Amino acid sequence: MRAFMMTSAVVALIACGPGEAQNNGNQAPGGGSKEQSQPRRAGSAAPGAPVETGPKSVPEFQPAFAGQTRAPAVKTRTPLQVTQVAGGLNKPWAIAFLADGRMLVTEKPGRLRIVTSQGQKSAPVSGLPRVDARGQGGLLDVELGPDFGRSGQIYWTYYEPRQGGNGLAVARGRLVDGAQPRVENVQVVFRMLPTLESTLHAGGRMVWAPDGKLFVMLGERSILPGRVQAQTLGSHFGKIVRINPDGSVPRDNPFVGRRGARPEIWSSGHRNILSAALDGQGRLWEVEMGPRGGDELNRPERGKDYGWPAIGYGEEYSGAPIHRTTQARGMEQPVYYWDPVISPSGMAIYSGSLFPEWRGNVFVGGLSSKALVRLVMQGDRVAGEERLLTDRNARIREVVQGPDGALYLLTDAENGSLLKITPRR
Repeated sequence: MRAFMMTSAVVALIACGPGEAQNNGNQAPGGGSKEQSQPRRAGSAAPGAPVETGPKSVPEFQPAFAGQTRAPAVKTRTPLQVTQVAGGLNKPWAIAFLADGRMLVTEKPGRLRIVTSQGQKSAPVSGLPRVDARGQGGLLDVELGPDFGRSGQIYWTYYEPRQGGNGLAVARGRLVDGAQPRVENVQVVFRMLPTLESTLHAGGRMVWAPDGKLFVMLGERSILPGRVQAQTLGSHFGKIVRINPDGSVPRDNPFVGRRGARPEIWSSGHRNILSAALDGQGRLWEVEMGPRGGDELNRPERGKDYGWPAIGYGEEYSGAPIHRTTQARGMEQPVYYWDPVISPSGMAIYSGSLFPEWRGNVFVGGLSSKALVRLVMQGDRVAGEERLLTDRNARIREVVQGPDGALYLLTDAENGSLLKITPRR
């Protein structure tokens, strides 16, 4: 589960030397993709200066408050050891740890594998439903059920092929371990509605809350007929939804009983969320993809509107404007934003003992930025930023803290890797 500790310790800010895949492009209606508009690689920075990433895409947009973007650069003092645990994974997307230290790892074309800490990979788990793997689709996130020790149930998200298009679905089933692992008693517990023909922006991350409810992050499908529904409560597009483990609707969801609103909705006005985690207080945080400029760190709260596409800090990939303004009454500001973008995917808030200096830090995988992005927090504000692993030139898809306190990453490639970060001895 992605539930870690957020601290408010004051840290010394020390200078440090940031879209979606080529066939998985973060396309916008204005044309182009994050693959075609990569920011300049991070370099060294003067003391107190932000991480060097290149000029802003939309320089005329100014932050709403000090520290909302381009926080001072910081540098990890602990020497890092990066070890490849396993290779040969085809566009791996997510990791979930079993009690014995083995990992469930999804591969975007539709395969789920069990991987040992020594890198041995099982045969694909059988029994999963068919996926639509075009574009950004496929088999995405995986999580153990809250009662996994008793029921053996796991949950996963995927692009579900349907009559008239596709949509994100959440399914669960009982994992049967062994030489030929399988899932049985598969049940779809949530379907994104309406159905739309799009290979983009369905989101897909899941987070279990402390009360046993499941948050599911949803995108707005990118194309204009979907984008305009991010502000519409009758659609799941551009929303975070909150459901019970069986897919039923919690009675305390904010829009239960409102005429015309889908009762699963928790918050609205999101673009495409591929990164989410809980802090030590059990609060949900997410990082969502912006257009060209304007990737956002948010702390979504019950019933609130996060502005897309009415407000934001980016523009179309064509250079055409999207927003007339960056602020509006009744719409929330991001805690932090990036311009140029990092293309975020995967997120952990560190709570382990291997890296004491990282406790409470937010880690986000960067796709077009080809970096592991570290954010140092002071309370609910970003006090510093660092780009790690830039020398590997790898797109980081997933970031998870393991039970041993190490960070585990997945690289987004047809020959993708499972990596482990520990202190260098």
